[in-house]
Amino acid sequence: MSLRSRVILLAGPSGSGKSSLAARSGLPVLVLDDFYKDGDDPTLPRLPGGTGTDWDAPESWHADAAVAAVTALCARGAAETPVYDIAASAATGRARLELDGAPVFVAEGIFAAEIAGRLRDLGLLADALCLRGRPTTTARRRFVRDLREGRKSVPFLIRRGWHLMRAERGIVARQVALGCHPCGRDEALARIAAAAVGRGRASVCVPEPVREAAPAAASGCVEA
Repeated sequence: MSLRSRVILLAGPSGSGKSSLAARSGLPVLVLDDFYKDGDDPTLPRLPGGTGTDWDAPESWHADAAVAAVTALCARGAAETPVYDIAASAATGRARLELDGAPVFVAEGIFAAEIAGRLRDLGLLADALCLRGRPTTTARRRFVRDLREGRKSVPFLIRRGWHLMRAERGIVARQVALGCHPCGRDEALARIAAAAVGRGRASVCVPEPVREAAPAAASGCVEA
C-alpha cells in the first residue's frame, strides 16, 4: 500500500484529556468515539443481569469501520466518517475529513488501543499513546464534561464515574498491554511532535509484558 500519511493513536480512560490534547497538537484529528454503535444495534454488549448497555466495552464500538477510516486516510488523505451524538446514542450524519497533505494525523478515543495491533501490522502506525493521570482528576474532568454536554442523566453519570474511577488503573494496564505507551500530557505532545517531523518510530510504543492481566473491558456500570 502506498501511504500518504501515518496515524498516531491517542488512547486513555474517558476524561483523561485526549480530545483537548489532540486539538493542541495542531494535526488533523479523527474522533474514534464517532464509531460507536447505535443504541438499537442488537450486537451491543449488555451489563451483568441485562440491566442496560455496557458502553465501556469495546464491543459497543465499530472497530472494523474505524480501521477502514484510518486506512483510507493513510492511503488517500481523506475519508467519510460518522458523526455520533452520545446523548442520543446514534449516528446523526456523515462528515468528510481531509488531511490536506499532513504526514501524520491523530486518531483519539477510549477504544483506540483496540486497533493498535492491526494498524501496526498494516504499517500505518506512527505511534500509540495512552494518556494517564490521577483517577480522581480524570473522574472530575469526565463528570464536568459529560454534565456540560448533557451526555446522559446525572444518576447514570455518577454511577458510571464511580465505576470508572475505581477501574482506571486496569483500563490503563489493558491499553498498555494492547500496545500503547503510557504517558502524561507533556510527553504525549513531545512524541506527537517528533512523529510529525519524522523522528517517531512505531516500534517504540510496543510495551514490555505486563505483570498482571488486565480486564477485557471496564464493564459493570449501570445504565440509567
